[in-house]
Amino acid sequence: MYYINYFFITSILGHFIETFFYSNGESGILFGWWTPVYGIGSIIILLIHKFLDKYKFGKSMKVIVLFFSCAVVLSIIEALGGYLIKWIFDTELWNYSNLKFNIGDFAAIEMSLLWGVSSIILIYVIKPFLDKIISKIPKCLTYILIFLFTLDVLLTLLLKH
Repeated sequence: MYYINYFFITSILGHFIETFFYSNGESGILFGWWTPVYGIGSIIILLIHKFLDKYKFGKSMKVIVLFFSCAVVLSIIEALGGYLIKWIFDTELWNYSNLKFNIGDFAAIEMSLLWGVSSIILIYVIKPFLDKIISKIPKCLTYILIFLFTLDVLLTLLLKH
């Protein structure tokens, strides 16, 4: 349940941040107040962090490795997500072709650096706070969110495709 709840909290948080600070009032392809790429990304960050715990890195080296590995992996996911949305829904939700260091339309070095910094902030600033909240979420609420999310995905595929 931990990762599922983490997915929902960060999907909703990512949707909120993007909607109100970076876009024109819309984030993602779904109808609901979540943007799954942020939830998926946060789980990947958690898993990379957990994987790095197996190695005897010093704290500074662990932060550096976390930064670069998350920057690369999240950029690949962002690019794949961009191409997948374009292929399925024939729409572009973002396009980085205007950035100086773009890697195609859906990835750019500038954004990779942002994902690396965001990963460090998530693990060392946000995660300790979220862990306290997640431990208090009742299972029935998680099941309701799973149902609503599944319904949203199905409606999106039926109505927007």
